[in-house]
Amino acid sequence: MAIRILLAEDHGIVRQGLRLLIEKQPDMEVVGEAEDGRKAVELVRQLMPDIVITDITMPNLNGVDATRQIVQSFPQVKVIALSIHSKRAFVTGMLKAGASGYLLKECLFDELVEAVQTVSSGGTYLSPKVAGVVISDYVEHLARNNKMPLDTLTEKGREVLQLIAEGKNTKQIALQLHVSTKAVEAKRRKIMEKLHARSVADLVKIAILGGLTSLES
Repeated sequence: MAIRILLAEDHGIVRQGLRLLIEKQPDMEVVGEAEDGRKAVELVRQLMPDIVITDITMPNLNGVDATRQIVQSFPQVKVIALSIHSKRAFVTGMLKAGASGYLLKECLFDELVEAVQTVSSGGTYLSPKVAGVVISDYVEHLARNNKMPLDTLTEKGREVLQLIAEGKNTKQIALQLHVSTKAVEAKRRKIMEKLHARSVADLVKIAILGGLTSLES
């Protein structure tokens, strides 16, 4: 079944270009387009896409607030930011709002395809430049709180965390560890509680900082 995508972008020529490229992919289809964040939220309610690819600076309702509304009301819908902005305020704003991916518009289309496939499978995708901003922000957070998050996890918890950070979904983790999907979901909830993580993106940051995985893996 094709991944159903909604495009939210205020520049029509950019939306048109993205649609043409995406619809050449055999496993993806564009189900709708929005010229601003408010329209994106309305179309998510009507069309229930799998993924929303959104710009950040849009009229009427910006991408950050639109993402927050989408994720809160439709948690099964994943959001990927596609923006020219790499500054911390934009990146952390989108991730705190619940985005599962963040790419810069300077990226090649192949990277966007990889991001869509990764997020669709339950993972998180950050462009390397963006990931650097996120990690820097989290390092400062750790310095302020003087905590080593991974010390609170069991060996099995660390193993599950690494697999999550590598972009594997619940079913893939269950198969690899020879446990049920319910056991994996329970372990993930416990890990998030122990690490005070609010999203999968937080778990990825912690795993990278703790040396469980890397940006290149």
